[in-house]
Amino acid sequence: MSILSTNITAETDAPLQTVLVVEDEVLIRTVIADYLRECGYRVHEAVNAQEAIAILQSPEVSVDVVFSDVEMPGSMDGFGLARWIRANKPGTHVILTSGVERSADIAGTLCEAGPQLKKPYPSQDIVDRIKQLTAKARRS
Repeated sequence: MSILSTNITAETDAPLQTVLVVEDEVLIRTVIADYLRECGYRVHEAVNAQEAIAILQSPEVSVDVVFSDVEMPGSMDGFGLARWIRANKPGTHVILTSGVERSADIAGTLCEAGPQLKKPYPSQDIVDRIKQLTAKARRS
């Protein structure tokens, strides 16, 4: 049985969630985006914060969760993106990830699910965090 059929069957009464994956390393972004799609999520991909903001501002797209790397090229890193989301898209959840240990404390103040996921992370951990966030939102 594939991951797709297992997870969708378990979530048949839950609405399909949309996740924006923000990661400049193409192989990492592709792997996690494909995994999330297999788990039944709608997925958009962005290379940096500027591209992510353009997607978030698009009237055709409604994003439930942003999964972003902290370290990205451009004028805004993942922390800046999380702050922008808090100010402009307050209903959108943020999960940050980084290979840099010192980033965890800052991420804990910007993410509803607590501190960031440390790279390397198992793909299932991201799905677990998304489920935590959406379950918490439904209870609120």
